[in-house]
Amino acid sequence: MGLVVGLAGVRALLAVNPGDIPRIGEHGSAVGMDWRVLAFTVFVSLLTGVLFGLVPALEVSRADLATALKEGGGRSGTGPRQNRTRSLLVVSEMALALVLVVGAALLIRTFLALRAVDPGFDAHNVLTMRMSLDGSRFGNTAAVDRLIREAVQRIERVPGVVGASASFCLPLEGGFGIPFNIVGRPAASGRYDGRGWIPASTGYFEVFRIPVARGRAFNDRDDAGALRVAMINQAMARRFWPDYPQGRDPLDDRVILGKGYGPEFEEPARQIVGIVGDVHDAGLNRNPAPMVYVPMAQVTDGITALAAQVSSVAWIVRTRATPHPLRSAIENQVQQASGGLPVERVRSMEEIRAQSTAREDFNMSLLTIFGGAALLLAAIGIYGLMAYSVQQRTPEIGIRMALGAEPGGVRAMVVFQGMRLAMAGIAIGIAAAFGLTRLMATFLFGVKPWDPLVFATVPVLLSAVALPAVWLPARRASRIDPVRTLTGDRRNVSRFRVCR
Repeated sequence: MGLVVGLAGVRALLAVNPGDIPRIGEHGSAVGMDWRVLAFTVFVSLLTGVLFGLVPALEVSRADLATALKEGGGRSGTGPRQNRTRSLLVVSEMALALVLVVGAALLIRTFLALRAVDPGFDAHNVLTMRMSLDGSRFGNTAAVDRLIREAVQRIERVPGVVGASASFCLPLEGGFGIPFNIVGRPAASGRYDGRGWIPASTGYFEVFRIPVARGRAFNDRDDAGALRVAMINQAMARRFWPDYPQGRDPLDDRVILGKGYGPEFEEPARQIVGIVGDVHDAGLNRNPAPMVYVPMAQVTDGITALAAQVSSVAWIVRTRATPHPLRSAIENQVQQASGGLPVERVRSMEEIRAQSTAREDFNMSLLTIFGGAALLLAAIGIYGLMAYSVQQRTPEIGIRMALGAEPGGVRAMVVFQGMRLAMAGIAIGIAAAFGLTRLMATFLFGVKPWDPLVFATVPVLLSAVALPAVWLPARRASRIDPVRTLTGDRRNVSRFRVCR
């Protein structure tokens, strides 16, 4: 049964894996149920059975023969104090369950925090597709610019399309890095470190609905023969213009990009014409980095050729409704403009946003499953211990009730014993979780490893799970018939008569 459930679980996890986990890959072809997994499972199962069967076997082998004969084969009353090994296992289960559930809760908080992050752009109804331009036909900026202008005009004539643009980079997927200088304020080392750099065609900010805080966005007049211009984001304005927005205006300055990187990268100074809102280009779990945007038509031929080799042009289309029904029509227009070049990786921006957090989602799902399994095992363990304890103490409980003990008192006694073990496990688990969750710091976003809400909620959850597991054996103990219990054991009857 375990192998069947395990096989189904592996297939389910592979179906939702983000595709970037080492040795799993995009389709999970490297993971499966083979003879090595089967052999390991069988070995662990047999080893577990031997180890956990060895403890009671050793206890039986050390039993006092005289005491056993005096008991006459009857069941002796035992409780948690006499079952230290069983109690220790239950406490360990509860502690482990709490640690795993705390980890799962922290990742769930991370999941929710990532969903609440404003990416800086509107991802609804935006379709993207990639096209490789590597080759001599599009080896210079002028050819790429002609292609983009013609393709955008064709796309915008498709019914249902609001606007279109193109770039070598997409939000949440990173950008290029290039050093720069501010004219009149050179860096002490000769140039500022590489900042994010994204070439974008006209309409890029309108399609993504990235707000322009100051100045203007690119337009069709920003071509190869026009004044070289650039736009920066607010993160860059704050970083390199410390008094912004009260002090010196970045729109009064010019930047030089690529200085020192070679002749194919160096270019004249660019006038900053606009400041746009911050976009999470490197992922929702990272703060927006300083970014420079330049018109695609004004990129040097060397950078265009390099970008075409290491990346591909991304067509970006905003539609009035769900974009996928227009996919075929948009692809057809792009292919006609490019002379039949194929498109690939057709995705909506909502899909790209989901993929950007896929690793965190997978970690959350995995740890939640482990935490749920540990919680279930802990509940089964404490239920089994208390049920066994009640069974072993049936004669004792029968005598107590024959002497006038109330069913409610018997229930309270059993519940107290069981919850005492649960509370001990929870206390140990909290201490362990405080130390172990520090190792999860790199996986968390928007939540601390010692989040008070998590550490207050999870113990309550475990207590709520442990209570029914303890209550059921307690309820059974309170319903023991003292007459049937005593008449079923002559030794108990004689004791009862003596007590009377």
